Amino acid sequence: ADNLSDALKKLKITTTDSTADSLEGCLDCLLQALAQNNTETSEKIQKSGVLQVFASLLMPQSSCTAKVANVIAEVARNEFMRNPCVDAGLIPPLVQLLNCKDQEVLLQTGRALGNICYDSHEGRNAVDHAGGAHIVVDHIRSLCSKTDPASEKLLTVFCGMLMNYSNENDTLQSQLINMGVIPTLVKLLGIHCQNAALTEMCLVAFGNLAELESSKEQFAYTNIAEELVKLFKKQIEHDKKEMIFEVLAPLAENDVIKLQLVEAGLVECLLEIVQKTVDSDKEDDVAELKTASDLMVLLLLGDESMQKLFEGGKGSVFQRVLSWIPSNSHQLQLAGALAIANFARNDGNCIHMVDNGIVQKLMDLLDRHVEDGNVTVQHAALSALRNLAIPVVNKAKMLSAGVAEAVLKFLRSEMPPVQFKLLGTLRMLIDAQAEAAEQLGKNVKLVERLVEWCEAKDHAGVMGESNRLLSALIRHSKSKEVIRTIVQSGGIKHLVTMATSEHVIMQNEALVALALIAALELVTAEKDLENAQLVQILHRLLSDDRSAPEIKYNSMVLICALIGSEPLQKEVQSMAFLEVVSKLRSHENKTVAQQASLTEQRLAVES
Repeated sequence: ADNLSDALKKLKITTTDSTADSLEGCLDCLLQALAQNNTETSEKIQKSGVLQVFASLLMPQSSCTAKVANVIAEVARNEFMRNPCVDAGLIPPLVQLLNCKDQEVLLQTGRALGNICYDSHEGRNAVDHAGGAHIVVDHIRSLCSKTDPASEKLLTVFCGMLMNYSNENDTLQSQLINMGVIPTLVKLLGIHCQNAALTEMCLVAFGNLAELESSKEQFAYTNIAEELVKLFKKQIEHDKKEMIFEVLAPLAENDVIKLQLVEAGLVECLLEIVQKTVDSDKEDDVAELKTASDLMVLLLLGDESMQKLFEGGKGSVFQRVLSWIPSNSHQLQLAGALAIANFARNDGNCIHMVDNGIVQKLMDLLDRHVEDGNVTVQHAALSALRNLAIPVVNKAKMLSAGVAEAVLKFLRSEMPPVQFKLLGTLRMLIDAQAEAAEQLGKNVKLVERLVEWCEAKDHAGVMGESNRLLSALIRHSKSKEVIRTIVQSGGIKHLVTMATSEHVIMQNEALVALALIAALELVTAEKDLENAQLVQILHRLLSDDRSAPEIKYNSMVLICALIGSEPLQKEVQSMAFLEVVSKLRSHENKTVAQQASLTEQRLAVES
């Protein structure tokens, strides 16, 4: 301790009269004390005011410079020392030292700057202001191809410095991307893949940068996919694989990179991991199984990568993923169902899958999750069924396979994501399927649940889908009995509200369903239509210049149907509809103009 105090005192007067030897002795003493107790020694250094002295000691030509930078690097390992280093004016002279040729000076300077930047906003700003990042990127570029140990050590320090400089800071990350650091780091990874420390630094730097959208476009122009897959195949340790996964996941959000990863053979690696870890309950294996299967699903989100792996339904990858669905692992069931939902993104794939028995596999999976089931698996399996039900030719096949009944088992679910997918699946299934729409529309339990969900104000998606399904049951069945069931369950007011939706498609579906109600069961629905103020709403839709042409057309068709009811006709007469309708005779849309003429005649006759 006495030695340390002496050394600090000497250093304070040292700038004026000292030889390099005595200076070196003092610095050695500090480094020794820091090695024994870094925190305590750093506190003493801060109190002594020596930091300000260091700024003047950081001279390129001095023989002690590397040791001064080393002392700064050591003290800056403590969080409380980083701002004092900045305040002492150490950053500009340290950045200047990056221009010197001495490897030891560069190494210690890189360490000092990297440590000062670690989690320090002030440190990063000061380095940015002094232009440090640019010089470091240039160094990495010129050292990139050198594989001698000293160069690799320097590269590792410089990569670490850039990582600390830009970590979780979008502005500085963008700055590095604009300097073109990404192709350089990818090249570095390829050349130095045998050097574990340097590889690790590259991976962390990629993980930092890959979150930014602008970086993905740059990554797509490099051979990052190939390099990462090559590196991944060599890894045995869980932590190393996890590091690579953390870079792959954000990169795989880019469709171009998805395809590159598929072509580089990532899928085979992932399938191998799944096979090795599926029956294990070791924590690392469970984590790897989840990451690998999640990444597999992500790769299938790209149209080209998905189609490449589907291979007309004959692909080995597609077959392997199918085998996940009956698995006992919830994680694999989930990934399998999500993968099917992703494969089911075009009609050709959907038709092929339905013809090859996928529906039964998904229904068996749902069956395993009816009682206290896993909500994410339910949601994924329903998503897959909904997508498969989109092509017209699949609907009847899926209905006769019993999909509607399988889906209805989840009517009791209190989970909005499951409710949402259940509704979407039923709506897809009954599209243009009159018999199925009639059967479901007469199902009182279903209709009552729909009416209840039409009021789910907290869940706009569930509310919207419930309304759309109610309307679809009427539109596709055109059945009086279905309309009576919906009237008795209190569904009319929701269809009227739906006619005021902000989405034209929903407004339209509501108006068509209401026109069918008025045409087929006006007397039954009369009271509810009156209470829901349908006539006033139609007047508003016809008067509003922003209403789409099809909304105007269907509103007029509906008015003509409503006149058949005495109370509703009175409302129509009291609201000066003739005036609004006659204006529409000159509407730019021919169909609207024609319907306006017909409606005007009907209204004139009735009045």
